[in-house]
Amino acid sequence: MDSLTTSLVRSSFKSVGASPGGENAFARAFYAVLFASNPEIRQHFPAAMDDQRDRLMHAIGYVIDQLDTPGEVLPLLAQLGRDHRKYGVTDDHYNAVADALITALANLTGTELWTDETERAWRDAIALIVATMTDAANAEQGPPTWVGTVINHHRVLDDLAIVRLQLDQTMPYVPGQYVSVQVPTRPRMWRYLSFATPPRPDRIVEFHVRRVSGGWVSPAITTDTRIGDTWLIGSPLGGLGVSRRPGRRRLMIAEGTGIAPLRAQLLDMPRLDDTPRTHVFVGGTYPCDLYDLDILWGLSRTCPWLTVVPVIENSDNPWWVSGNTQNPAGMHDLLTGQLGRVVATYGDWTDHDIQVVGSPSMVRATKYQLMAAGVDSADICHDPLY
Repeated sequence: MDSLTTSLVRSSFKSVGASPGGENAFARAFYAVLFASNPEIRQHFPAAMDDQRDRLMHAIGYVIDQLDTPGEVLPLLAQLGRDHRKYGVTDDHYNAVADALITALANLTGTELWTDETERAWRDAIALIVATMTDAANAEQGPPTWVGTVINHHRVLDDLAIVRLQLDQTMPYVPGQYVSVQVPTRPRMWRYLSFATPPRPDRIVEFHVRRVSGGWVSPAITTDTRIGDTWLIGSPLGGLGVSRRPGRRRLMIAEGTGIAPLRAQLLDMPRLDDTPRTHVFVGGTYPCDLYDLDILWGLSRTCPWLTVVPVIENSDNPWWVSGNTQNPAGMHDLLTGQLGRVVATYGDWTDHDIQVVGSPSMVRATKYQLMAAGVDSADICHDPLY
């Protein structure tokens, strides 16, 4: 895509964000146009659209930011195309979405900025996105969804559960990737969860789920999941663990349940011919948030290439937490402080492949602190939609 097209798309989208109501107004306008013109599409979306609108704007914003780096954005679009098969999406649906986007953008941008040239730029960009997604979807031979049956549900903390499921078919995913899931008590509400284990011959997968206050799906998973429940699971997404440069050491940084995709890779790494020297920093607000330390410590005891460093912001657990949450005997001492700052000052992380997983604010802060310490931003990897 040429630089003029990219510039026109970015400038017009930026003007939408600066208009009254900003990106939220655009998302509302887009879905209003889409559902008014194609009422049959509404059935594919949840009744509550707030999260859906947020994900739409997040995805569009990321794609626009990466238009001039096709090596970054095209693989993601291909993954999304394969994942969207779960909705039963057709070419007509893609065309309807494209028309609704153009209409919403034209209405909010205004006549001064929305010129014929701007519309052509957007149509070219959308055509590239649609072609990439549909080509990947049409080429995919696997099922549009997998069915996972819950075989174990363990409440590690009041607000955190580890769930194991057995898939009905083998899923070819890479450790570090994530999937969209739909649970029976929340139809049409898809949520993203990372695999905490690598692929297994018995097709058992594991997810770590923390309850989000005010959320629709995570409370249902942590509290209401029962053995025998069946989940629908979409195609694998994400770039963590997909590629690694030979000979490079690794730094992995996780906050809370962000340890899941890193743990999946760690469990898979012993089979590699050139297992790299790896430091893992796992952080939380309280000691109880480091719920997976026993597994990580056990792995580090048998893998001389692995060092695990626990980090907490507060040395004491909140009063409502009961039980033993002390470090396993012999493990690295608990470090206290803000995770990104602790990691950045711990050592020299240049010439490392670095993965960061956690909340958006944690990822941004950690990335900034590593870059301030001399790390090249190209060496820092995190999933844009995680």
